[in-house]
Amino acid sequence: MARPVGQSIPDQYQQHFQEGQKAPAYFRQLVEGVQAHQVELDALITRFAEHWRLERMTVIDRNILRLATFELLYVPQVPPKAAINEAVELAKRYGTEDSAAFINGILDRIWKAR
Repeated sequence: MARPVGQSIPDQYQQHFQEGQKAPAYFRQLVEGVQAHQVELDALITRFAEHWRLERMTVIDRNILRLATFELLYVPQVPPKAAINEAVELAKRYGTEDSAAFINGILDRIWKAR
C-alpha cells in the first residue's frame, strides 16, 4: 500500500483504528522503531536467514521478522522468548505453512548471536 505524500507511517495506520480511537502507544513504538532501524534490522535478518535474500521472503514473513527483531534489540521489557513466540504465532496465523518454523529459526539465531 502506497503511503500518501506527507503522511507518516504511524498516521497512515491510524486509519485502521475506530474513529476517535488513538493507535496504542506500543503499536506506535513498534512502527516508528522498525521504520527508524529498518536498515539495521534488514541487515541482521539477511545475515541470519541462511540462503534467503530479504526480497525473496514473503511480505508477511519479512515484516514479522522486522517487528520481532526490533523487540529483541530495543524493547527490553519484552522477554526474548515472548517476542519470538508472538512472532511465531503471527506467522502461523498470517503466513504460509512454513512461515512459523522459518521465522522461529531466524529469530533464535539472531537472539543467540546477540
